[in-house]
Amino acid sequence: MKNWIREQFTGLDVSRLTWLWLAALTLILDFASKQAALHFLDYAQPVYVLPVFDLTLLYNKGAAFSFLADASGWQRWFFTIIAIGVSTVLCIWLMKLKPEEKWLSAALCLVIGGAIGNLYDRLVYGHVIDFIHVHWDKHYFPAFNIADSAITIGAIMLIIDSLFFQQDKRK
Repeated sequence: MKNWIREQFTGLDVSRLTWLWLAALTLILDFASKQAALHFLDYAQPVYVLPVFDLTLLYNKGAAFSFLADASGWQRWFFTIIAIGVSTVLCIWLMKLKPEEKWLSAALCLVIGGAIGNLYDRLVYGHVIDFIHVHWDKHYFPAFNIADSAITIGAIMLIIDSLFFQQDKRK
């Protein structure tokens, strides 16, 4: 176990962390948009923007799709630990990447920025602030925010990387 941990920290390139500007930008956009939502929107009162898009201030004590939102409060700390752990692992992964792995670096930083954005909400407010509400007719997708979008885009980029770019490297 000790050797495995040592191996994980071998060959780390701290200069790769310069990519964290993307995580910081994600965090700034997420924070600013949530502050605007808190300031300009009334809780649970939709503001219709387009026929398929509303701005609706909602609070989510759970994770994606309100998973565990009705739990007794322990989930706040559970998701906090997960966000810190995932962000740490992704930063270590980022430092192990080669300079030419720009796509993967961007993907990791989007996930890191989104995770930290929602982590901030959990620590400060006890819930995540959601306000983007997409729907078709009477079918509503769960409300989300910029951090959720960054995590989703980053995850999709990771899948694309593993399906297409990693195969090129194996050849």
